Amino acid sequence: MNQDPLAMTPAERGWLIFHLAGQAYAAPLTQVSEVIRDGEVTPVPGAASDLLGIRHLRGRIVPVLDGCLRLGLARQASVDDSRARIVVLSHGGNLVGLRVDAVGDLLDVGEQTLAPPPGRTVRDDDPVKAVVPWQGGFVALLDVRRMCRLPEELDHVA
Repeated sequence: MNQDPLAMTPAERGWLIFHLAGQAYAAPLTQVSEVIRDGEVTPVPGAASDLLGIRHLRGRIVPVLDGCLRLGLARQASVDDSRARIVVLSHGGNLVGLRVDAVGDLLDVGEQTLAPPPGRTVRDDDPVKAVVPWQGGFVALLDVRRMCRLPEELDHVA
């Protein structure tokens, strides 16, 4: 993503906000395939601890990650499970579900000033690429490829 919001196309400016452990995160609308209700997933023995399992979605097998575990966040006891959703993210022809506590608003970052995540060291695998001010706090903007642990060679086909 270009760091200059004025250089973004209108499609690149739209982001879907969702909540994890009381914090706001967002994924680019261009990479949100759909949002579905949380439901049954089939566990995968020996998988990473943040992989809840796999789920069938219209003939495709989609891995579903726990968003809180993926980002190293402590799950809040007060979360209303009826609001939990799976945000299906798409990158380079791959679909990956991300279980979130709740889905929120749409965000237009066109007028916002992007800033690096505060208090974090720069890592090549960091799924948080920037933050923007929002409702008296911040929204962390996610890099879908890194969040879903997809290989870099998929960047050129995204």
